[in-house]
Amino acid sequence: MAVPKKKTSKSKRNMRRANWKRKAALEAQKALSLGKSILTNRSNSFVYPTDEDEDEEDE
Repeated sequence: MAVPKKKTSKSKRNMRRANWKRKAALEAQKALSLGKSILTNRSNSFVYPTDEDEDEEDE
């Protein structure tokens, strides 16, 4: 089994964790922004069926 030869320094560990957290924060911000745009009916990038579309399919 592969084993690291030396201990990772705290600075490298912190950089890696900061990068991971930054990516997560950006994705959370995008999700919140998309949710807000859907609620205000200004979304251009997210398509979802509405009640009107479902009624048209049934007829």
